Amino acid sequence: MVKIEILGTGCAKCKTLEENVRKALGPNGKGVEIVKVTDVDQILEHDVMATPALVINGEVKCAGRIPDVAEISGWIKKEK
Repeated sequence: MVKIEILGTGCAKCKTLEENVRKALGPNGKGVEIVKVTDVDQILEHDVMATPALVINGEVKCAGRIPDVAEISGWIKKEK
């Protein structure tokens, strides 16, 4: 199972990141767990200093920006 964590406090950028993740998954979202992490201490455990951030299977893929759907799709395909 692929685990995707969206790190952020719930701002508009964090919500946009979640939307892009869901679009990237499309109908093939089975076997993927999406977790929203809003606790600052948990975010800092990933050594992330800027949000939103995207973590896939424990690896920080980006922080401080919103990747586009195609970029997220590429990361997910590599993990499946």
